Amino acid sequence: MSYIVDFKNVSTVGLESSPVAEALAGLRANEARYFMNKYKHEFTVVSVGEGQETLDYVNRILKEERDIEFAAKPLETSCFQVENIKMAYVFFEDGLAVNVMYTINDPKKRAVGFKLSEGMEVPKELEEKFKFARQKSKLAGTIRGSFFVIKREY
Repeated sequence: MSYIVDFKNVSTVGLESSPVAEALAGLRANEARYFMNKYKHEFTVVSVGEGQETLDYVNRILKEERDIEFAAKPLETSCFQVENIKMAYVFFEDGLAVNVMYTINDPKKRAVGFKLSEGMEVPKELEEKFKFARQKSKLAGTIRGSFFVIKREY
């Protein structure tokens, strides 16, 4: 069952098993607010069981581009297109959010982003491979983020 993320009344629905559920819910709501404000798009998530295709897509890119496989349990996914950008998200139990931004007609604007919920450690799969910038959010507290550019076609 899909769930429209409410960024006005932040809820931990679907994220309850996370040790940082409140912060992860804030991070998810922060993403929802961004897409509503910029594109008038309702950010919707589904359980991993329903979003297996999205999880496989994100995992394939991570593996083929940087040989990254996360040990953390994936909880939810989201996949949609705004304008000419295909977006895919995976929210993990440890508080990590991974997104793939894949422009349809511009190979120079394709990237994988990592966002860490407040209170979580940098996953061992990312340690010493990425530097994380800090960003303040009213919904999510301090978000640490990093990214890499996608080089292949997917």
